[in-house]
Amino acid sequence: MVLPHALFADPQAVRLGATALALGALLTAEALWPRRRPQRGWRWLRNIALLACAGLLLAALPVASIGVAAWARTQGLGLFALLPLPAMLQIGLSVVALDLAMYWQHRAMHGPAWLWRLHRVHHSDIEFDATTALRFHPAELLVAMLWKWAAIVLLGAPPLGVFAFEAVTGVAALLVHANLRLPLRVDRALRVLFVTPDLHRVHHSVEFDEGNRNFGTIFSGWDHLFGSHCAQPRGGHEQMPIGLPRFRDADAQHLRALLLQPLRRH
Repeated sequence: MVLPHALFADPQAVRLGATALALGALLTAEALWPRRRPQRGWRWLRNIALLACAGLLLAALPVASIGVAAWARTQGLGLFALLPLPAMLQIGLSVVALDLAMYWQHRAMHGPAWLWRLHRVHHSDIEFDATTALRFHPAELLVAMLWKWAAIVLLGAPPLGVFAFEAVTGVAALLVHANLRLPLRVDRALRVLFVTPDLHRVHHSVEFDEGNRNFGTIFSGWDHLFGSHCAQPRGGHEQMPIGLPRFRDADAQHLRALLLQPLRRH
């Protein structure tokens, strides 16, 4: 498959630019049509700073996901090496299959204690807006990256399919965390296939049985298929407490505390 040179000259820069544009658009939309009373201020900067720390870590990796895909293709690895499917179909199936892989990675982060301690940095945000999508511990993003690379190799995903997945999931992650009020009819129509902000917000409920649901990022069907779907929070979206029972005080929300939080067993 021939790759567009301009597009792949620096795919990380392309993805970063698209993410920045999407974030700016969503923050503007949140200001105009908020679902909940917005709480911004310093938490925005802390969430962005946490992403910057993760970016420094991931930048040290010798290869990107597209490079892993290209290597796997040259080695004849993965499912697609055995199936002579059209290129466009491989790209579409790659987006679907990698979204499924990341659904299970997300569920795994809610499992063993050492993984949950990494992931709870994301859930310890006591508000919910597009910057929450940036709030991940660097070590968790490293785990997610390795998981994704394994899925890419097992699938034999084409580089263009990996690029498409990363572009779509980057924007989708921001959108599903947005403090955005969608018209009820629009939300109902979209969530038949896709995760919406209202659907994912339930995942950030302080209540354990609600927060342990709705793991999908792009497609909503995985939660239906694997029994982890929750349509609405019991207390309604406006009044639903966001975050965790712990780590709610100001000291626990500082950047240094967030970076060290996985070292705390409780």
